Amino acid sequence: MITFDELRRREDIRTYITRADESLEALGFTEHSFAHVTRVAVEAGRLLSELGFSERTAELARIAGYLHDIGNLVNRIEHSQSGAVMAFRILDRLDMDAAEIATVVTAIGNHDEGTGVPVNEVSAALILADKSDVRRTRVRNHDLTTFDIHDRVNYSVEKSSLELSEDKTTLALRLTVDTQYGSVMEYFEVFMERMLLCRRAAEKLGVKFTLFINDQCVM
Repeated sequence: MITFDELRRREDIRTYITRADESLEALGFTEHSFAHVTRVAVEAGRLLSELGFSERTAELARIAGYLHDIGNLVNRIEHSQSGAVMAFRILDRLDMDAAEIATVVTAIGNHDEGTGVPVNEVSAALILADKSDVRRTRVRNHDLTTFDIHDRVNYSVEKSSLELSEDKTTLALRLTVDTQYGSVMEYFEVFMERMLLCRRAAEKLGVKFTLFINDQCVM
């Protein structure tokens, strides 16, 4: 069976991820390279494992997480759909099981807040892992005087974590925010649509989504 570790070793996939991120850097977007896709992969798999899903289902979430942004190689617009098509071609050529390809492709094609829907557990985990990756180290602009709102909001987040409650009924996104760089209101201005998608994704997994900023529950 195709594994996350196997895909990480493939130079063709590494090239697609690198070039896709180069395109986004040229457009002024935050980091979408190996730090991001690896974190998303690991977090998506961890979440499903903690919720009691099979190890193979968690592995499919890792695979989807690693491949989810390769569509940026084509264009930022509708990158989830183009990425799904690219992932299909890659995985099909590796003779991955058709049912597993379908799960991964569906998750990738539905991870963006513009068009995405948490249609299955892998899709839901990918959405939650992707949208929770907000952190200072993703900001590439080092000139604070030229920060736009996206730079300010991402730079303000010193720490972010997804935490499942002990009884596995609530999933909390906890952010530590330095408000001298971005306000809580600005966070919602930029990320409200993403947070609502996270809420729907959590519901798909049978848990309640909450958001804490500086230890205060805000959603």
